Formats: sequence, C-alpha cells, structure tokens
Amino acid sequence: MAGGKQGELVVQTPNDLAHNPITQLQTKYKELENGFKAWLAKQSLPVEAAVVTLTSATQGAAMGGFMGTLTNDVSSAFPAAPPPGGSLNSQTMASFQQAQALAGGPLIQARNFAVMTGVNAGISCVMKRLRGKEDVQSSMVAAFGSGVMFSLVSGMGGPNQATNVITSGVFFALVQGGLFKVGEKFSKPSVEDVMYSETRAMLSNLGLGNYEKNFKKGLLTDSTLPLLTDSALKDVSIPPGPRLVILDHVQRNKEVKKRGR
Repeated sequence: MAGGKQGELVVQTPNDLAHNPITQLQTKYKELENGFKAWLAKQSLPVEAAVVTLTSATQGAAMGGFMGTLTNDVSSAFPAAPPPGGSLNSQTMASFQQAQALAGGPLIQARNFAVMTGVNAGISCVMKRLRGKEDVQSSMVAAFGSGVMFSLVSGMGGPNQATNVITSGVFFALVQGGLFKVGEKFSKPSVEDVMYSETRAMLSNLGLGNYEKNFKKGLLTDSTLPLLTDSALKDVSIPPGPRLVILDHVQRNKEVKKRGR
C-alpha cells in the first residue's frame, strides 16, 4: 500500500518502486554505465586507454579542485616566489617548492590530480589489456608513471629534477604496491570466487556483472568459458542481448578459444 491510517504498516509494491524517481534515476544510470563499459570493451587498446585516461583525469581534476578550495587559505601563507636577492640553499628551495605544490589553489590542485589520476588509470588500462590481469606489478608500474608525471607538473623536489622524478615514481610505486598487498590480504577470495575469477572479470568488462549469479547458479565456472553456447546461457536465464555479447567476447578472445581446443 502506498498509504494508510496512522499505525498501519505501509508496504511499497514493486510497481511503486518502479515509479520512484530515485529508483528510476539509479536504474537509468546503471544502464548507461553498463552500456558504456560494454562499448569500451569492444574498442581498440589506444581508444580504450585514451577514454579511460580522459575520464579519470576529469574525475581527478574535480577532486583536486575541491581540495584546492580547502587549502586555498593555507597557500596564501606562502609567497608566490622566493624573496628577491635571498640566498636560499637547495634544501630550503626544495621545501619551498613542495609547500607551494601541496598548498596550491583549486586550479593548481585540479591540474596535479588530473595528471596523477589520468596517468595512473591510463597505464593500468594498458597493462591490463597487455597482461590480461590486474596484479601488484601492473599496479606499481601505473603508480610509478603517475608519480613521475605528478613530480613534473607539480614542481616538487630539489634542483636535480631527474633524480627527484625517479624518487617520486619509486615512492608512489612502493605505496601503491603496499596498499595492493594489504588489500589482497584482507580480501582473500573464497574457493568459489577463485572458480569464477575469470568469469567475473569478463562480465565486469562487458558491463554485465549483474549476471554473475546466473553463471554460479548454472555452475558455469571459468573452465566452461570455451564451451559456452547460446542454449547454456539461456538455461541460466540470461536474456538474448547479453548472451550475444558474451558469446561474441568468447569467440574473439584467443586465449579462451585456445583452451577449448
């Protein structure tokens, strides 16, 4: 019931939920997101990397701009340039540059975060396509590139820019590698998850992650991917459209087809 007397239990029917503006908006967003992921998975590596880099950089710029508004008051405490005629040593100059980079206003932080997040996402995308998986090595390579670019655009470090660029890259890579390992330790997959890891990755890339439960219901594990047929997918109640996308992906994936021989 949509309404009732005071004290009565109000129950929303599925039809009520379907006409809820918030539910409709969430559903529409999810459809757009899944459609975008499915489209992106079919693109060439350069196109996918460019799109991922651009979208991540945009998100990073928004986050950096917001943080820049919070640190704007702090940045006003630092002069725009060293005192004229001052005899600052290299260590003092490096500290001065770091303070400016970390306490910059919205535009500076938006630029820094856009470069950092965009480069990280772009390299991660390329590594995932080339290596076919996401692991600590790929994560550290992406973080190294991100650190290098952040160091270049932010102006952090001392007079020896080459050394500082490498140091920043290594620092970013070590931090990212440590976080990746900690995340792995606290999210050990169950035996069932291991059996469906490749399937889960495939469905996620195609924007069809909500059908993972269908695969588990029909015991369609990673080992059955080369054997998938339209009837098998139909038996686990996957609609025609997603079935075609999944079968097309399996047919175009050389590694999966090779295992089926």
